[in-house]
Formats: sequence, C-alpha cells, structure tokens
Amino acid sequence: MDQRVSLITLGVENLERAKNFYENVLGWTAAESPPEIVFFDLDGVVFSLFEHGNLAKDMAAAPEMTAYRGFALAYNAKSKEDVDAIFAHLKQHGVTIEKEPEEVFWGGYSGYFSDPDGHKWEIAYNPFWTILEDGRISMTKE
Repeated sequence: MDQRVSLITLGVENLERAKNFYENVLGWTAAESPPEIVFFDLDGVVFSLFEHGNLAKDMAAAPEMTAYRGFALAYNAKSKEDVDAIFAHLKQHGVTIEKEPEEVFWGGYSGYFSDPDGHKWEIAYNPFWTILEDGRISMTKE
C-alpha cells in the first residue's frame, strides 16, 4: 500500500448543516456529489461528509458517538497571526472553540475547534515545516 491518504470521510448528523458549515464558515467549495454525500477537492485528497447512519451502514458498524474520538483533523497556517485570524473568524460565526490558540510543548502554536458534529480540528503554526506555494506541507524548514 502506498503511503498516502486518498479520502477522509466524516460522519455527520445533518448533511446540509455540515455542508453549510464547511462552505459558509470555512469558505470551502463543494464538488459535484451525489445527493447523499458531499465531496470537497483538497488538491489531491478528497474530503467528504456522509450522514452517520449511512456511513455506519456502509462500514457495517453501529453509529455510537463519543466526545473523544481519538483523532483530529488539522490545518497548518503560515504564521501565529494566521492562526489567530482564523480563530477570530470562527468566533464571529459562533463556532465552538475547544482550546484557544497557545504556545505548545512541541514548539508550535495551535488551538482546536469543533465542527457542528463535534469533529475536532486543530489550527496550527509549525515553525519546523514549510508550507509550499501549492499549499502542501514540506516536513522540513526551507
């Protein structure tokens, strides 16, 4: 198996509410999608939203929910100021802030918010990585 991720799917309670959050709060643009799922093209990785019941059925699992799910999605910003600007924008839209941005143990700066279904997102500035012009991450400082 190649070392890459092709698709990330989040189970959501209300597909339209989740789509509106990602489009109207985060500013993303949905791609052409069947009506029961929403796709976003993240320049090489597809991010999708799928109602919990449908996702659970698809994977033959029960759709139980817990507050801590053992994973977080992350967005790397180019500076601490960018992190703060993103959090200011999220607050203007009434988004639940889980942890205010702060200096963190590994030498960066980050905070967490939740989408409407409780999925945790980290917004981080990592001074040891470089964000390339196309938005991809280089895990070295250039």
